[in-house]
Amino acid sequence: MEKTDVIILGAGAAGLFAAGELVRRGRRVVVLDHAARPGEKIRISGGGRCNFTNRDLTRQNAASRFLSENPRFALSALSRFTPEDFIARMDRAGIAWHEKHLGQLFCDGKAGQVVDMLLDAMRPGAELRLGCAIGAVERSGDGFVVQTSTGALGAQSVIVATGGKSIPKMGATGMGYGLAEQFGLRVTGTRAALVPLTFAAQDLARTAPMAGVAVAARVSHDRTSFDEALLFTHRGLSGPAILQISSYWREGDAIRVDLAPGRDIAAELARMRGENGKVALHNALARLLPDKLALFATQEAGLAGRLADQGNAALDRLAAQVHCWEIRPVGSEGYRTAEVTLGGVSTADLDAKTLQARAVPGLYFIGEVVDVTGWLGGYNFQWAWSSAWAAAQVA
Repeated sequence: MEKTDVIILGAGAAGLFAAGELVRRGRRVVVLDHAARPGEKIRISGGGRCNFTNRDLTRQNAASRFLSENPRFALSALSRFTPEDFIARMDRAGIAWHEKHLGQLFCDGKAGQVVDMLLDAMRPGAELRLGCAIGAVERSGDGFVVQTSTGALGAQSVIVATGGKSIPKMGATGMGYGLAEQFGLRVTGTRAALVPLTFAAQDLARTAPMAGVAVAARVSHDRTSFDEALLFTHRGLSGPAILQISSYWREGDAIRVDLAPGRDIAAELARMRGENGKVALHNALARLLPDKLALFATQEAGLAGRLADQGNAALDRLAAQVHCWEIRPVGSEGYRTAEVTLGGVSTADLDAKTLQARAVPGLYFIGEVVDVTGWLGGYNFQWAWSSAWAAAQVA
């Protein structure tokens, strides 16, 4: 039987980065993946430019930027391999990057540059086997045996970097969850996250005419709010603000939307009323919001006629519709379009410093397969790099 030091299951961001770090330590590594190409999520992320980290991530705010049964679990890995550490790798590789807003870092060029950097770091000590089906993973002596479509492979350690269930057309299977349960680890409930939300038919009948309209908005669920762009779609709502809140929303819950954050719509309309009261109410509002959205808000508020005909109470009612629109989504677009999977291998069963299974020496879980899910904006890639680095120091 063929043998190596470490077998990595999954050739995504976490798996490739772990392989490079293991090679630095002189370990022999085999990376297995059933996909035809490595790093496919990296290639498509950030509109093809890869939002590879977020420089606003600090030890002080890290627990608030990640969802998990234990949000503090991620702090150990994130504090030992930081966004600045990965930026340094990018700089050494000569990959130009830029910062957008909210600390989000993107490649100037194509995301494939990041994949190439990770592959270069693996050479020559790691072998990448693509199109390789992975079968049973079993304990054997003080190591493991992995059955594959090309034969059995033995190793001292196995690192599971198989990702979650999101974007199944790219090969996502959730295999890592079954493997965790096989070895006695608990898997928390999983669901699509960072995903567009969908409406019931009666709500779509009112909002569908706005499909394609985008605005800056504040979207809230309970005490959590995000101020980012919102996009009306033919199925409901999307855009960064909605993707963010989707990680917190649950079926049956309502979300609140401020369609003009930081403004006082009632006061602005009252001022316009004194200057040009003959204008139709929805046309007056259209000077402050996109026309279709202005028409929607006035209809939802049950108002019509000239601006001059509206008393202060009516303007307050219209402003409330703009600033506190409450809508109850019925679902999401699901794993088909979700950027990540919420939930995963329980952090209670993993060592925070090494990502090793507490009860199974030599077995590690890193990246998205773990119950650690970041905000939109590079946080999930940083978790992939940090968790991979932590495991690779000891595997």
